[in-house]
Amino acid sequence: MILEPPASVQKLQTALQAKAKEAPDYRFYLLYDKLYRKDVLEYAYRCCKANGGAPGVDGQDFADIEAYGEERWLGELAGRLRGKTYRAEAVRRVWIPKPDGRKRPLGVPCVADRTVMTAAVVVLSPIFEVDIVWVRRAKHTGRSIAPRLDGYAGGYARSIRCAIRARPGSRTNICTARWVSLSSPRYAHDFPRTKA
Repeated sequence: MILEPPASVQKLQTALQAKAKEAPDYRFYLLYDKLYRKDVLEYAYRCCKANGGAPGVDGQDFADIEAYGEERWLGELAGRLRGKTYRAEAVRRVWIPKPDGRKRPLGVPCVADRTVMTAAVVVLSPIFEVDIVWVRRAKHTGRSIAPRLDGYAGGYARSIRCAIRARPGSRTNICTARWVSLSSPRYAHDFPRTKA
C-alpha cells in the first residue's frame, strides 16, 4: 500500500528528482544518511505497517513493536543505521500452496528489514524514475518497451526482450526492471549503443 508521504519526505524526493533531471550525468554519492532520517524511517514504517505481513525469523510483528514503543524502536533502528552496525536478518522461508497442488517458496523478511528496504525505495525511486520515464510511459500506455531497447548492444537487448516476454509477476520481471533502470545513461555509460 502506498501512503501519502509527509511534506518533509516529499520535499526530499522532489529535491532528489530535480537534481537527477537537472544533471543527467550527476552521481549521487551521499544517500545513505537519508535512510536513517526520522521522517523517512517513520514513513517507511507506516507503509510496512499498512501492508501488514507475517513476522520474519525474529518473530517480531507490528503488535510487538507497538508494545515496545514505535518511537523507541525506530530510534534504535536509526541508531544502528547511523552507526553502520545494521545487518539484515535471514529471510524466513514459507511455502504457499498453488492451485495445482504444488507449493511455491515465499521469503518473509523481518519488520526492520522491510522498513529499511522501503526507506531505500523512498530515497532512490525519485532518482531512478527520471532515468526510466520511457519505461513508465510505455507501461501506462500499454505499449511495449522492446523497441526502445533496440539501441542497446546485441546480447543485452536480446536478454532483456526475453525477460520482458516472461509472465507477469515472475522473477525475471524483477531482473528486467533492474536491468532497464541500470541501462539508463546515468548508470550504463559503458554499454555501447548501436543504430536502431
